Amino acid sequence: MQPLHIILLIVAYFSVLIFISYITGKSADNKTFFKANNSSPWYLVAFGMIGASLSGVTFISVPGWVEAQSMSYFQMVLGYVIGYAVIGLVLLPLYYKLNLTSIYTYLEDRFGRYSYKTGASFFLLSRTIGAAFRLFLVANVLQVILFDAYGIPFWVTVSITILLIWLYTFKGGIKTIVWTDTLQTLFMLIAVGVCIYTISDEMQIDSLFTYVSDSKLSKIFFFEDVSAGNYFWKQFLSGAFIAVVMTGLDQDMMQKNLTCRNLKDAQKNMFWFTIVLVIVNFFFLALGVLLTDFAQQNGIDAHKDELFPIIATQGNLGLATALFFLLGLIAAAYSSADSALTSLTTSFSIDILEIDKKKDKKLQEKIRKKIHVVFSVVLILIILIFKYFIADESVIANIFKAAGYTYGPLLGLYTFGLFTKQNVKDKMVPIICLLAPILTFIISYHSLEFFNFDFGFFVLVLNGFLTFIGLSLFKRK
Repeated sequence: MQPLHIILLIVAYFSVLIFISYITGKSADNKTFFKANNSSPWYLVAFGMIGASLSGVTFISVPGWVEAQSMSYFQMVLGYVIGYAVIGLVLLPLYYKLNLTSIYTYLEDRFGRYSYKTGASFFLLSRTIGAAFRLFLVANVLQVILFDAYGIPFWVTVSITILLIWLYTFKGGIKTIVWTDTLQTLFMLIAVGVCIYTISDEMQIDSLFTYVSDSKLSKIFFFEDVSAGNYFWKQFLSGAFIAVVMTGLDQDMMQKNLTCRNLKDAQKNMFWFTIVLVIVNFFFLALGVLLTDFAQQNGIDAHKDELFPIIATQGNLGLATALFFLLGLIAAAYSSADSALTSLTTSFSIDILEIDKKKDKKLQEKIRKKIHVVFSVVLILIILIFKYFIADESVIANIFKAAGYTYGPLLGLYTFGLFTKQNVKDKMVPIICLLAPILTFIISYHSLEFFNFDFGFFVLVLNGFLTFIGLSLFKRK
């Protein structure tokens, strides 16, 4: 794969996205940017959310997990189904009833101003770090396979990456993203399909399903060891709570749902999105089985996150496979990052600056555009800090995981708000939400050290539970 091929692919790809932005951004205002004028077809939202859910990290990591964990990740995917049902039946009716733009305004109505600002701040922190981490990985890949060949420094690569996102989101916002995410999801699924086809053809596999089911790596359910991170109930319940929190309590994901015409359309979107996501994740895991076996048969020493990129680009599968892999990786990363930039702009504008309370519409739009630029610059700076000041990918990955702890307090806040009628001392909420993740980390760390019990993804549930207990201790009469 030559640098010229990559340049042509990137130019063509972003030309299409910018063209879509031009079409969807005509006569756009803040209502268009934040809620797409409540005019999005539900089927487009459902399909586009697949790409946003499967970021560049997932695109690379899920196939790489199969070698060590078999197909145990599918236990979590099955848990997602329960979580998405809760979103469709409990959270979406609430959001539509309150006619929310930012989902965190619910916390102000339920508990008070401190709770509202705390919930929004935790989202802003987590999503900013998460988006920066995902873009950092993709920028690194582009740097190695393209920009190094032309002597272009990493900071220029990152700046170009963020500038391209800003270009096609600054005007139409979420309305543009509903359409671009649909296209990017299509690219990503085509990329996975092409890779599965070419590897199956190279290995002379007649039936993918038969091959996968006969593989020693096809084991899905693990009931043997309660203390293991892949124990069924631990992963299944974690999947349910992760879906609720990282989709239902996430402004990024819910902002797309709130662009549907009405609640019924939004619920149809969640229903079909769930079905398609389960199928897509199965194919990612099946691809992981193929990649692992292909590497072993061809003496390729690649594991975990390196497995898919190395085989796709250096495994003699042809130029088409390499280009489709790169296209899928870029699509997966950008479909997550562009909506993140838009949701960060929305949350900061509505939740922190409260521009929706200003009467001057032109002033509202002016502030929103400035915030959009500011968050673009913030993402660039964080990525450059990752690269030049931390420079250790394992440390950066741990920072990304730590950011995931910030969803636990949101889980506790919404659970307490929805399933109890009690009120809390509003000023204590920020302290409770800061202490819960710290206690979660301490408990998780020592349980593994002293009892060999790995909480794994279940730390989210523990975090939410501790937040719930803290809120219960500071009830307001």
